[in-house]
Amino acid sequence: MKHTQKDMALLSYLQNHHDPAKVPFTFALNGTQYTGFPFAFDPQVERERIDASITRYRITATTPDGLLLTADHYAYSDFAVSEWVMSIKNVSDHASATISGWRFATTFPSSCASLYHGNGDTCGTNGYEWQTDELTSTPLCIAPSGDGTPCNGAFPYMRLLTPEWGINLAIGWSGHWSAEFSMTHSGVEFSAGQGFFNAYLKPGESVRTPRITMQIFEGGHDRGRNLWRSYYFAHMLPREKDGKPLSPKLFLHTWNIGGHSEFSGTTEQNQKEAIDVYLQKGFKPDGWWIDAGWYPCRYDWGVGVGNLRVNADNYPNGLKPVSDHLHKYDIDLLLWFEPERNYTGTDMWEQHPEFLLFYQGENHFWLTNALFNLADPVACDWMIDKIDSLIKEYGVDIYRQDFNFQPMPYWQQNSEPGREGVLENLHIQGYYRFWDTLMERNPGLWIDSCASGGRRNDPETMRRAVPLHYTDVGYGDHYMKQAQHRQMFEWIPYFRAHNFNWCGDDGIYNGQPHRIDGFAYQNAMAPSMTDMTEYYHDEQQFAQGRIYHAIWRRAAEIMLRADYYPLTECRKDIHDWYGLQFDEDGTGLVQVIRNVAVESESCTLSLFVFDPSKTYTFTEAISGEVRTLSGTELAQNGMCFTMPRKTAQIWFYCAE
Repeated sequence: MKHTQKDMALLSYLQNHHDPAKVPFTFALNGTQYTGFPFAFDPQVERERIDASITRYRITATTPDGLLLTADHYAYSDFAVSEWVMSIKNVSDHASATISGWRFATTFPSSCASLYHGNGDTCGTNGYEWQTDELTSTPLCIAPSGDGTPCNGAFPYMRLLTPEWGINLAIGWSGHWSAEFSMTHSGVEFSAGQGFFNAYLKPGESVRTPRITMQIFEGGHDRGRNLWRSYYFAHMLPREKDGKPLSPKLFLHTWNIGGHSEFSGTTEQNQKEAIDVYLQKGFKPDGWWIDAGWYPCRYDWGVGVGNLRVNADNYPNGLKPVSDHLHKYDIDLLLWFEPERNYTGTDMWEQHPEFLLFYQGENHFWLTNALFNLADPVACDWMIDKIDSLIKEYGVDIYRQDFNFQPMPYWQQNSEPGREGVLENLHIQGYYRFWDTLMERNPGLWIDSCASGGRRNDPETMRRAVPLHYTDVGYGDHYMKQAQHRQMFEWIPYFRAHNFNWCGDDGIYNGQPHRIDGFAYQNAMAPSMTDMTEYYHDEQQFAQGRIYHAIWRRAAEIMLRADYYPLTECRKDIHDWYGLQFDEDGTGLVQVIRNVAVESESCTLSLFVFDPSKTYTFTEAISGEVRTLSGTELAQNGMCFTMPRKTAQIWFYCAE
């Protein structure tokens, strides 16, 4: 979907100007409040073309006591998008004034508005849920849980809707943030910033705000949803080695080999053998997944986190023979790391305690784990060099970084008096520099972001990575995955799903793996997929997989181009039908799922964006059934679907 001239005209509502006095940031210096950059600070404005569609306006000013203020505004010519980020650097030779109340702040002109927002990935069954609140004069405050991750308890993507227009809002900060909305006589007041910041800066230190992305549009949810998707694909989604956007990816792996946890039982021999068996049976992956446990860990993946070296007993020749074997067949190697968490007794804990932040208290998990201090430039440089060397040595194509951790207690306990929020701010900046440098040193490398699932999928992280593991909850609970996918398709539309099946023949979801069936494949239709068929499974499983791999790839390619329309409510309820549609100029797909406890045998759905003057041919991917319907029929009657319980259909269609 593309922006119109009417959308672009609305940009004036988004502080899309460069008057230093009206820079949309507020802050206090030693208690004196400022909004914008005052004339007394000698502000300057510079303009720079970043690429064919982005222009950066940089507004700078210097306070009398040596604080360099910089506000960067990014203006887009292809989308009605405005982005702001501000930094403050102490360029003096002494401690700075105390900075407090530092936030992006603006007002959108409207007499009434509602906010559509969600709770992100809570690592529980209540995650990925959404609500709409009518804004009033009482401030609506939104913030994640406070554990130091940005997507646990609040999602940094939201949509403000008025009767005339809407704004997609994204808060790019990979730590703790907060936002506030309220209705005033002037309109909707919106502010956002780092959740906790009240500090002076030492000489040479530089801190920054979250990046605030605002996309304005005419219309309601459907336009807002698809304009955001278009913006994400154009400007956020990482690229392939050839510079093109990421294509659909099928992953395979071996899991819990020999009953050992995660991937601690993998060896050079069993990895090569499994790859060969998969290829012989017609399963050709795009990527081979080696997750936690490839390092020394005594078959308990968690206790080895902090050993940044391969388990020589399992891989006597290192990991390179495995990646070389994969590369012969044009298969990428994905390798898991968790560099920010370090378990007691590991190499990092024993050899480099100066790089770690420790916890003092009664929480056993926090006591036995330490946070690698990316806020320290020396430590950050060490970690960059270390991971870079392993990527090169092992032949890694996809760098997977996990974060099974709550950093906030470590930041708080190790902060100096009068410096609240600085340690977090510098750590987050180090995290960005870490990833940016890895990609600079390894052209074509791309990153999978994980934090006990999806707890760190904020927009700044998503400019550098994709979430191939967007949650740790519900891999095989199909109705739960439907709700999760409903939101991922809308906000972070490149993600991966498993085809795990936790539903037995009796229709009961019990959290135990059951035989993979067509219904499991149907519920794993996403831009990326891991097939949980193991290399030792029977031929019937592989025959089924070969059919569904072709269907999945065709669907995934459409998902990464087309507009997205949810066709049903999505309540994580096994009694509900589930339907969705992807459409690109009259070509696309409709998927309909009858969950295991749905009573009705049929469901009629109203489809979207059909031209009454055209005729459409629908072909069901499994049965081959063909229906031909006019755009007028579809607009008036919708489309009826009849199927047994716990089954699904995918209909590919095109206009004639």
